[in-house]
Amino acid sequence: MFIGKVIIFSAPSGSGKTTLVRHLLANQNNLGFSISATTRMPRSHIEMHGKDYYFFSHEEFMQKVANKEFIEWEEVYPGLCYGTLKSEIDRNWSQNKHVLFDVDVKGGIKLKKYFGEKALAIFVRVKDLDVLKQRLMARNTETKASLEKRIGKALEEMAYEENFDVSLLNDNIEEAKEKASKMINEFINTQE
Repeated sequence: MFIGKVIIFSAPSGSGKTTLVRHLLANQNNLGFSISATTRMPRSHIEMHGKDYYFFSHEEFMQKVANKEFIEWEEVYPGLCYGTLKSEIDRNWSQNKHVLFDVDVKGGIKLKKYFGEKALAIFVRVKDLDVLKQRLMARNTETKASLEKRIGKALEEMAYEENFDVSLLNDNIEEAKEKASKMINEFINTQE
């Protein structure tokens, strides 16, 4: 069986990691996406179970934790859990694909620790907190309270940047896409 490498993208909300991950998946056929599991509800009709996330009830999620089906998981906010299913790695590797992750900062650190040298952990950052706040506000998906919660979490997450292999500044999305592609290709093509 093919045992590929893993590429981990982590960042505070609004940094652009999901945009970068989508670009890479659309432009590199040797990458497969690890679909995260969560206890949150799908965002209206735009998110689908098994495509964007695996949506589980809190009870279903905790049963999977008890069954040791996760590589890592975390309760990000009270009652709101996210995790990486072991089966997602197997699914991607069985298709001869390197696994691409779009996860929160703590999940990224846990994945890097789990996969070690087989993983490239990339921290996507913005110039400063004001840029992040502007991007989150531009989404028009946040209430004042949820925006403050995300900003507080972003401040906490920024402190973990040094735990990643590389930092990628997303000041200009086209430049960031180019740099991300180059980093990943160099990593994949490096012999162990």
